[in-house]
Amino acid sequence: MEEGLRALKTEPFAAEREWEVEGVPVLRAAAEVPQPVPAEDRTSRRIKRFYQLQCRAFLRYCERCLLPQAAAEYRAALEASRPLPSFRAELGYRVTYNDGGLWSLYTQVRETAGPGPALLTRRGDTWDLAAGYPVPLRDFFPAGSAWKKRLLTHAAEEIKRRERAGANRWREDWRRGLRRGFNSQNFYLTEEGLAYFWPMYALAPAGEGVPVFLLPFQGGGIGLPPGGGRLESP
Repeated sequence: MEEGLRALKTEPFAAEREWEVEGVPVLRAAAEVPQPVPAEDRTSRRIKRFYQLQCRAFLRYCERCLLPQAAAEYRAALEASRPLPSFRAELGYRVTYNDGGLWSLYTQVRETAGPGPALLTRRGDTWDLAAGYPVPLRDFFPAGSAWKKRLLTHAAEEIKRRERAGANRWREDWRRGLRRGFNSQNFYLTEEGLAYFWPMYALAPAGEGVPVFLLPFQGGGIGLPPGGGRLESP
């Protein structure tokens, strides 16, 4: 990794919107994304633009997709003399690693549309601060290694371990969900290792949220080593 930023200082950038139908609020949206401070170098400016665009895209999604649903539910509730619904969508983030030239986090949208469970949608990002671009998952493994198979195997073993311990509930077809729902962009770094996850409902019922698995790193510290190799051997 070339010389450059070794860590990134950020503060929250927040935005809120509210939409009404016939003067009645039916949908509220709140977004909070990271903003580098100061954004004086090329990488910081790129990251700032990236998450501001994500914030704007989230608000557009709320207006174009959620607002029609909220308006329809509002009118249906009026006709049926039911309590008026209250739709809410929130975009938040959590920085999970910030050292050695790597900055990692996840952003998550939480949609609440009634008495049922909230819908969670998570996204992971890991940035190489020297290059100014996200790092692909394969770069954390030796070149040519079967890294996808390794991650799937590790997740399957962890699910079976949790099943034996009675710690979580899983879908009967979770093995199929592991294969079909795998996305190499769904990961982030932590101090303990590489966390990777599946979408809500892909492996487990709604009450389990977003299923996350951790593959520990070897030794202390994390970097972007040539050819990978920092992850523990199976």
